[in-house]
Amino acid sequence: MGGEEDTNVTLWPRFYLFAFSTFENQSIIIVTVVLLIYLIVLSGNLLIISLISIEPRLHTPMYFFLCNLSALDIMYVSTTLPKLMYICLTGDHIVSYASCMAQMYWYHVFADTECFLLTSMAIDRYVAVCFPLHYSLIMSKQVCVLLVFPAWFMSSISASIITYLTYNLTFFGLVDIRNFFCDLKALVMASISDTTSLKTYIIVGAIFVGVVPSCLILASYARIIHTVLKIKSSVGRWKTFSSCSSHITIVIVYFGSAMCLYLSNSVEEDVILSMMFDTLVPTLNLLVYSLRNKDIIMAIQKIIH
Repeated sequence: MGGEEDTNVTLWPRFYLFAFSTFENQSIIIVTVVLLIYLIVLSGNLLIISLISIEPRLHTPMYFFLCNLSALDIMYVSTTLPKLMYICLTGDHIVSYASCMAQMYWYHVFADTECFLLTSMAIDRYVAVCFPLHYSLIMSKQVCVLLVFPAWFMSSISASIITYLTYNLTFFGLVDIRNFFCDLKALVMASISDTTSLKTYIIVGAIFVGVVPSCLILASYARIIHTVLKIKSSVGRWKTFSSCSSHITIVIVYFGSAMCLYLSNSVEEDVILSMMFDTLVPTLNLLVYSLRNKDIIMAIQKIIH
């Protein structure tokens, strides 16, 4: 009987998310800050999605991608932040095996999709700058869908493989996860079985999801810069390149944060970088594409008036 119980514990472990347990006295402050960020991201992106849906002037390829990015950010922060607030409020750090696997799966789906979506937006900027006269013809609705759908599909496949390989790992008893969500790196460290196949796929996945999109984005902007430098007027050069400034900002922040998180070897750094990655990037996506976007501001003013 005892052996059967031990087997069940091994096959269906539970996970203890440390979150910010060392700052339990400041749990109210943490919840307040996280809740504020969550509400800003949630309400702001819902506003952008609504504006793009009802304003005919925003029915363009660029705003189609932005609408997808806003929906993605809402789902992305909803994967980790509500659970973090629940842990801080209740002190219940225990997560079931199924919940942990589900959270990890969706986290990777949304994180990977953003990589591919930012690449699609770079291609959109490339066509807009390098082929302005043929932009509407090249970036048709069908092409936009073909750029977005594979992003979600490939991310789902990649996340499924990661989840399957993690599911086959062996854990024992109450597993300590040194993060505020079911982080893949923490799960690999906590496993007592051979993780060679999973670590191999993580490297392959990093190349597929991170390196390849980065190269495509760099190639797009190399062509954009080459085209911009041909413009004789300095005002024209600045006006043309400024149309890409929001996207460049998000790309630098997103891929820079992801690279730091991937290369980090410290548990403390992982928690801080994960928190920044989960809050700073979605917030910047909102601020950069709304407060600095004249079309969005005009759409808001039109509704208000």
